[in-house]
Amino acid sequence: MKISRLLAACLIAAFGSTAFAAKYNLRMGHAVNTTDGQHAAAVKLAELVKQRTGGEVEITIYPSNQLGNDAAMINGTRGGTIDIVSSGASNFNGMVPNTAAMELPFVFRSAQHAYGVLDGDIGTGVLNELAPHGLKGLAYWENGWRAFTNNKRPVRTPNDLKGLKIRSTPNPYHIQAFKLLGMNPSPMPIAELYAALENGAFDAQEHPINVTLSSKFYEVQKHLTVSNHVYSPLVVAMNKAKFDSLPANFQKIIVDAAREAATYQRELNAQNASKVVADLKKAGMQVIENVDMAPFQKIVSAEIAKTFAEKNGPGLLRAIESAK
Repeated sequence: MKISRLLAACLIAAFGSTAFAAKYNLRMGHAVNTTDGQHAAAVKLAELVKQRTGGEVEITIYPSNQLGNDAAMINGTRGGTIDIVSSGASNFNGMVPNTAAMELPFVFRSAQHAYGVLDGDIGTGVLNELAPHGLKGLAYWENGWRAFTNNKRPVRTPNDLKGLKIRSTPNPYHIQAFKLLGMNPSPMPIAELYAALENGAFDAQEHPINVTLSSKFYEVQKHLTVSNHVYSPLVVAMNKAKFDSLPANFQKIIVDAAREAATYQRELNAQNASKVVADLKKAGMQVIENVDMAPFQKIVSAEIAKTFAEKNGPGLLRAIESAK
């Protein structure tokens, strides 16, 4: 009996660290730091997946561009060196042009309108367009409603934006919109943006307020206008070959968990919105709220819709507009 117990103890000591190791270890990357809601969603995804697979699937999260900038992470996920990526919808436009529709200026009337489109058949259909590019679209998380910041002057009217050098996403319709508003836009990865604002390469940028806070852009930007001119979703995608290699029940768990993490993050962002504005004011930003955005929309919406329809057809925008 003593020998058996001793042998058992030796076996546990020797193999205990690996005996219960996860069967599938997945690496996930995103661009923002750990104080942002996107990271909270990633943590929630990892927790749900580990719990529901009995520890057989573990997701290790690499925040703050640890696995490269957005383009590098998307390419790494396509190639299989990264398993899961969360990135702005605009970063997928080169592969799937329809992802741009989910981030057109003023395309969504409200958060509920956005969620209905993204979580329903329309959004799922666009996610499925990633498959030929080696990606399995899992869900849409929330970057948030984008807001202008700059170092030159308060922005209350379209005229106040004229002449500003603004960092844009790679979404061509964002670039077109900013040009229509009289700005000088140029795309740049978020990983390089702080330094570019600090050295004056750009006067302005536009991100959701939570990203402005978590990325500390308030240190290099003075004025914030809560313009909400674009709702910015994040696409969460997985290497398709890796996804397809998992048991069917694990595939379902990952998709369901990604969608539940979306709901969790959206609720978290909504709860924190007023605090984020207060924190930005406390950090020294001059904040303008409750701006009349109708003049801005009048300048850009029709032209942007026309350009998108000419390139991709009118069907998707009509479906988004008619969705409740």
